[in-house]
Amino acid sequence: MVCRSARRPKPALAEGGLGWQFFDYGEAMAKNVLGGPLKNCSTDPMTGFYRTGCCDTGAGDDGVHVVCVVMTAEFLAFSRSRGNDLSTPFPQYGFPGLRPGNQWCLCAQRWQEAFEAGMAPQVVLDATHMSALEFVSLEDMQKYAVKV
Repeated sequence: MVCRSARRPKPALAEGGLGWQFFDYGEAMAKNVLGGPLKNCSTDPMTGFYRTGCCDTGAGDDGVHVVCVVMTAEFLAFSRSRGNDLSTPFPQYGFPGLRPGNQWCLCAQRWQEAFEAGMAPQVVLDATHMSALEFVSLEDMQKYAVKV
């Protein structure tokens, strides 16, 4: 699936609690780090800052969740040791908890931190948003590239 920047959900207060409201951003095609169309990262579990399955970014995404990775036990332990427990479910936020093999849109700076520590997970380049290149070199990501 190709990702579009057209209809991104944003958290919005709705009757009964937090819900999703969609906003139209036009028909711009999101690009990946290879210059092609951004592909879907994962819909099971549903990932992306906007929970569209795509690692696109925009207003409110302070963490820049743009690197599509394949989780490993080693990376999950590393992330937990840095204060970001990605394994524990938080159903109140719609977060299922991640397991090795899950694909997920990771913060670009977290991937760079893991890379520098020798703990970087594999990267799905065609599902990684081009804005990752502001934080991570393509050459470094290519060393961890995987086709899925």
